[in-house]
Amino acid sequence: MRNVCISGVGMMPFTKPGKSETYDRMGAAAATAALKDAGLEYTDVEQAFVGYVYGDSTSGQNALYDIGLTGIPVVNVNNNCSTGSSALWLARQTVASGAAECVLALGFEQMQPGALVNAYSDRPSPTARGENIAASMPGGDENAPMAAKMFGGAGLEYMVRYGVSAEVFGRVSVKARSHAARNPLAVFRDPIDLDTVMSSKHIWGPLTLLMCCPPTNGAAAAIVCSEEFARARGLDASVRIRAQSMVTDLTGTFDTTDMMKVAGYDMTAKASAEVYEQSGVDPLDIPVVELHDCFSTNEVITYEGLGLTPEGTAEKFVLDGDNTYGGRVVTNPSGGLLSKGHPLGATGLAQCAELVWHLRGQAGLRQVEGARIALQHNLGLGGACVVTMYEKVS
Repeated sequence: MRNVCISGVGMMPFTKPGKSETYDRMGAAAATAALKDAGLEYTDVEQAFVGYVYGDSTSGQNALYDIGLTGIPVVNVNNNCSTGSSALWLARQTVASGAAECVLALGFEQMQPGALVNAYSDRPSPTARGENIAASMPGGDENAPMAAKMFGGAGLEYMVRYGVSAEVFGRVSVKARSHAARNPLAVFRDPIDLDTVMSSKHIWGPLTLLMCCPPTNGAAAAIVCSEEFARARGLDASVRIRAQSMVTDLTGTFDTTDMMKVAGYDMTAKASAEVYEQSGVDPLDIPVVELHDCFSTNEVITYEGLGLTPEGTAEKFVLDGDNTYGGRVVTNPSGGLLSKGHPLGATGLAQCAELVWHLRGQAGLRQVEGARIALQHNLGLGGACVVTMYEKVS
């Protein structure tokens, strides 16, 4: 398997639904920005993997046709909230195997206001196994959004198991806003305090409104190429994918009422363990992480799933400030899904762009100084979890 570089990234500012251009224009703009960042033309791209969740088939082609009709294979990808990183995973595999030298990974989403809902009512829901378990759990309004029930249930499970208060989740939301204040591409950049988070509308279990990510429109892209191709063309080859893993649901996910497992904890733990084994990197040596904080409860749980802190210690990790600047590892310097926004198909590639900027030293006011290793975690229920480790090599 060959070394794989990220030689270009692009991202459009995330917005609330109804405040952006249509998906095809956003996608074309993000792809064009990534090509410009790499110093390439669209004719240099041999294949494209395009991710989105809410859209008709071949929406990927429709977005790319705005920048060129070159006849390349365009594969449309849908893996729920991990769609963007699934496109990246496919692109990396294609380049690493030698099937192509230069591949585009693109993700976009044009969302509707309000909570996520199933698109079809005349067929089984692909997340029904988890939904049924979540529906049987106590915690609040039975009409609450299903994703809130699953991730809120996971937070409730964590609270009971380790005897922590809901304030630990509120503090994560406060931290997210403080980071987003430095990010001009984020949706919500105004600081908030803990009282405001805790007193916002109750959603389910420990979750309040300000512990939940907003529906968002946006697009992001990455140019994935072999190290040989990058060096031969004089491209930036300084950021390389050192290790990557995709994991789907495991045997224990649905044979229990453990909501942490239903919400993807085991997928996270397995994927990250595989990445650490592939890379030889200790999680305690990672200075910057973009992780899937669709709800603040999931960020807390994911600290432990990724091995950033031992099981049962996330509250101390948060209270000690080890999850932010001046602490041990800066988590979600972009503001994360909670504040940057969560356009499903674009999220994984926006995380990629953020980490590439940090490794290049281009992250501006939110720069994590001296970062040479970075970790990405992107989770989709139904389910798939992609964990990617990047490294700066020159």
